[in-house]
Amino acid sequence: MKALWPLEKATVREIFIVLSDRCPRAYTTILTILDRLARKKIVIRQKHGTAWVYRPNLSAARVRADAVRRLLDGFFDGSPEALVRFLGSGKTVTDRPGKQISKHR
Repeated sequence: MKALWPLEKATVREIFIVLSDRCPRAYTTILTILDRLARKKIVIRQKHGTAWVYRPNLSAARVRADAVRRLLDGFFDGSPEALVRFLGSGKTVTDRPGKQISKHR
């Protein structure tokens, strides 16, 4: 989705090219992911010639808001204030499993 949102609409090949430098994946992997996203109605696809053209059905802002809502509900009992307190506490957070980074660098 991070590759598709800026493009607004794209073929599998176009997304494959965008991802090739920063997150290389097999063409068939991207095709499979987009097919699954289409079945879940997260993206819309239309046939153009021999290729499918995909476009987002959800905005980045909507997906971000949904993710924050799940974070709030899952870890902070639905309280935005509790999340803000945690973020302001200066506690260490994990960037990647096994690697600790401090909030204050």
